[in-house]
Formats: sequence, structure tokens, C-alpha cells
Amino acid sequence: MARAENIYVCQSCGASQSKWAGRCDACGSWNTLVEETPAAPLGTQATTAKRRGKGNTLDLVDLGADTPEAPRLKSGIPELDRVCGGGLVRGSAILVGGDPGIGKSTLLLQLVALMARADARAIYVSGEEAVAQVRLRARRLGLADAPVSLAAETSLNNILDGLKAEKPDIVVIDSIQTMWSDQLAAAPGTVAQVRACSQELVRFAKQRNCIVILVGHVTKDGQIAGPRVIEHMVDAVLYFEGERSHQFRILRAVKNRFGPTDEIGVFEMGDAGLGEVANPSALFLDGRGESTSGAAVFAGMEGTRPVLSEIQALVAPAAFGTPRRAVVGWDSGRLAMVLAVLEARCGVDFSNRDIFLNVAGGLKIAEPAADLAVAAAIVSSALDVALPSDGVVYGEISLSGDVRPVGRSDSRLKEAAKLGFTRAIAPKASADDTAPVRVLGVATALELVQTLQAMAGE
Repeated sequence: MARAENIYVCQSCGASQSKWAGRCDACGSWNTLVEETPAAPLGTQATTAKRRGKGNTLDLVDLGADTPEAPRLKSGIPELDRVCGGGLVRGSAILVGGDPGIGKSTLLLQLVALMARADARAIYVSGEEAVAQVRLRARRLGLADAPVSLAAETSLNNILDGLKAEKPDIVVIDSIQTMWSDQLAAAPGTVAQVRACSQELVRFAKQRNCIVILVGHVTKDGQIAGPRVIEHMVDAVLYFEGERSHQFRILRAVKNRFGPTDEIGVFEMGDAGLGEVANPSALFLDGRGESTSGAAVFAGMEGTRPVLSEIQALVAPAAFGTPRRAVVGWDSGRLAMVLAVLEARCGVDFSNRDIFLNVAGGLKIAEPAADLAVAAAIVSSALDVALPSDGVVYGEISLSGDVRPVGRSDSRLKEAAKLGFTRAIAPKASADDTAPVRVLGVATALELVQTLQAMAGE
């Protein structure tokens, strides 16, 4: 039998090549090819022929047959349950990613402690910290009395043998990049090891009807390290976001087979760990002082939850020939589009001005409904006129300069009224006499600019 030749696998995208090269042909990453031994074939031709002789074993069922609702376990953390779709589903595998030090281990330790106190069999397996370190964190968080079983292990075979004997309800693996299987010659953290260990743990979750949560490292681009096939294998992918300089963290679902993918959970980091934020709008607007030019309150939606945040803009004369465009918390391409509309449709010139845009509190906004709020903040700063301190702004701007209506307008206005706002600048279609706040409807971006110019002339 011919000897199997080694292959070179990219640790960034998982593509394989027969020869080593400094640059991966698939993704273009440099110095990411690592030599690995290919897996042995699954069987011979005789085995395949014998298997085929058994006949058709495919079990077909009716698509319209009744299926019971997936059983869920309450985690004891309502914000986490919201993101997962109402609770954790038995037999599911969840991948949690986030920047180093953002609070992934803290959140999951609080999760298993609360579920263990609710009579669930919980196991926490750490491949990065010793048992003593996990105990110190639990004592600092006030969770030392929770009946959680701890283990510091990286061997996948030992972990699976122990889990099969313990029969847990929920297992946390922190992290998947530290696990290794002796069935492969590759080093821990390589694409082959991460893929094989994830596959075995997902299979364990399905066979044993156990919840398995995998912690994944992220790359400098913010993506979970390892092959993308891991995200396809698991049932849910959650990203834990936030800035270390800010006290709040956001848990966001980017994949969920048992619930929506547009919900967020908001947490606040404190001395006693991560605390839930029941009213994120009040947190993001906390410390907002007197109304100043360049500040607009955006009434946005995160899933089914309305969230109010402050968008800040600063327009200043350009110090050099090419004006700067600095954006934090919003899409820079979307900013370029809004500026082009303001210049072409509204006659506002930004060719010799620097523009700095920031979403207060470190929140990241991806909703097109923020177009009108961004335009209002930029024009407000350019004209040096403050927007009403008791008003919110939302609406989508098209390339023609029209302001288009957005969804869930009633929820946005109700949230604004609940926090004490009395007026709103919104698409004309949202202007309704029955709204909880007074709505100034604008049909085009030019009307917004003219409104602010009239305020500046007063």
C-alpha cells in the first residue's frame, strides 16, 4: 500500500495544498500553512460493497407530521434566554466567541452556576486555566457554593469518557482551541484538531441529549478562529461584543436553529461579574448632558427590542489636503453614501472638512434606519445648531434623497415616550396623530437640512 503523503492546511480558512507555500491560494493569508497527516480512509471497497448489500436503510418521514416543541431549559439569565430564543435547547451545541478578556468565561461560569442551583447537572471543563483559578473567579463572583463540577483537561478522549459517566445536562468547554485528540498527529489548535474535536463534542450533545457550549477564540478580524465548518456544525453561534473601556457587553446571535438571529442581550460588567441590563436605552443615554450641536438620539431596533442610543458627529475644517472620515460604531461605507446624498441633493459641501462620527457607549449599529439620525448629527455640527434635547431621529435615506419608512415605528416611538422624549423626526409615513410623541415627518433629506437651517436662523 502506498504511503500517504502529508498535506498542508491553512489555519485561517482550512484549505489544503499538496506543497508548502508562504501564501494560501484560497484566502491569501501569509504563513498559515501547517503540515498535517491526512485522515485514513474510512473503509475498503469490500466494506463498501458489503454495506451496500444491506439494502435501503434511509428512514423517510412525512414533512407535515406533528413534531413536539423543542424542550428548553431556563438558564436563569433572561438576557441569554432572549438571545437563544427562550431558553437553551436540550441536545444543542452552542459556539460562543469574543475578544480576549471580554467576559466569556465569566458569563458561562455564571450560567452553569445558576443552572446547577436549579438542580441541573453542570460541568465546566477548562483547557486554559487550572481548577484553582476557576475557583478564585467563582469565589469573587459569589458562586463558590454552586454545585458545579470542575475539570482542567485538554484531552478529548478523557473528557468524553468522563462526560459519558457523569451524564450531565450542560457542559462548557473553555476553549475548543485547546482540545486535542490522539487520533490526529496535528498539534492542538490546528484546523484538523479543532474540526475533529468539535465534531465529537457535537455528536455527544446529540446522542446524550446534553447542552454543550464551546468557547472559541477569535482572530484579529473578529471572526472565530479555525475552520468555518465549526459554525456549520453547531446549532447556534453567539458573539460576545464590547469595549474594555466601557462597562457594558452585548451578546449577539449570528446563527440560531431554534430562534431568531436578530436579538441581543445587554450586560454590564461590574465587581460582582456580569449583570443584566433590563433597559439598555437608559444605559446608552446615561450621562447625556445638555443638548449640543452634533448629537442626535437614534431610536433603533435590535430584534424585537427598541434601543435608543446617541450618535455624535463633529465637522471640522480639514488640516490637510484630503479630509478625514473617522467612524466608530457604524459602517464607513454607509457614511460615505449619506455624505454623497447631502452634497448632491442638499447642497451641503464637505469637500474641505473632516468628519468624525461616533456611537456613544461603544454600541455598533447596522440598521439602515440610522441614516437620518447620522445626517441630522452631521448637519447639526456643520451648522453649529443643537437638535431638540427631547427629540429622537430615525429613518432610511435613499440615493435619491428620499426618506423611506422603516419597520416597527410604533415600538420606537413608545420607547422614546417611556424615556421622556416628546418629539421625533421621522419619515413622513410615520407621522400619526395617535403616536405617543409629536412626530415631525420629513419626506426628503433636503427637508431635514432646511428644518435645521431654520433652527439656526432663529
